[in-house]
Amino acid sequence: MPSVGLTASQALFEAGELKAGQRVLINGAGGPVGGYAVQLAKRAGAYVIATASPRSSETVRAAGADEIVDHTATPVLDAVTEPVDVLLNLAPITPDGFTALVARVRDGGVVVSTTPTVPTPGDEQRKVRAATIFLHPDAGVLSQLVQLVDDGALHVEIARRIPLSELPAIHQQAEAGEIHGKVVAVPPAV
Repeated sequence: MPSVGLTASQALFEAGELKAGQRVLINGAGGPVGGYAVQLAKRAGAYVIATASPRSSETVRAAGADEIVDHTATPVLDAVTEPVDVLLNLAPITPDGFTALVARVRDGGVVVSTTPTVPTPGDEQRKVRAATIFLHPDAGVLSQLVQLVDDGALHVEIARRIPLSELPAIHQQAEAGEIHGKVVAVPPAV
């Protein structure tokens, strides 16, 4: 939770300056950062449009997305026709595809990305700002996120719990792409 939760918060609120009543498009909402981004944006009073595959759409809906675009069946540009204030990209995307999405950002809006392999596009003529974020430590925000989890206002999805002794095998499965969701290793009972 610390790395993905902080990344979501920093992307939305530091770089994106998301406010209540704004519209945010979260591209890649079905991933680890996306799950927190949807919850945090919704909690902040934003209207959340999320892209997700069929495999993760129910999780994204449960996180609070107002609209879900199945990017495997419908091009995002066809599904999102009204401008958004913040475009948050969390998924691999082609440079051309990313640039095309900027057209959906209102004048004066912001494009935020956590994927440094593709430059984050903006639009100077329309004053659409571009920001690529990299996680940085922030004990204050982390403390707030932990409090939200403790209060039940921020949900941590756990796919399964495993004994610590099985952790090496889980790492191998994760590297092979066989793990979906969050796995929590628990210490042996005393």
